[in-house]
Amino acid sequence: MVMIPQEEWQALYDKLDRLAEMIENRNSTDRDAEWLESEAARKLLGVSSKTWQNYRDQRVIPFSQIGRKIYVNRADLDAFLRSHRIS
Repeated sequence: MVMIPQEEWQALYDKLDRLAEMIENRNSTDRDAEWLESEAARKLLGVSSKTWQNYRDQRVIPFSQIGRKIYVNRADLDAFLRSHRIS
């Protein structure tokens, strides 16, 4: 058993709490920076290939295209889903 003064224990506890908060914030930031390929985005939304093509043609969801590859930002998909949420 190790005995440490209460104030040192509290300081350590506070540091661990701040560290956990920083990790949680970083994970949410990383998720917003995540790019998905077109097929993964389509499956996440649960729409057909034709519907996905219509979304892109109508610019419903922002996307990037490099050559023939299409990428969608995860944050944009989350925003789209939130905006179509039915309470």
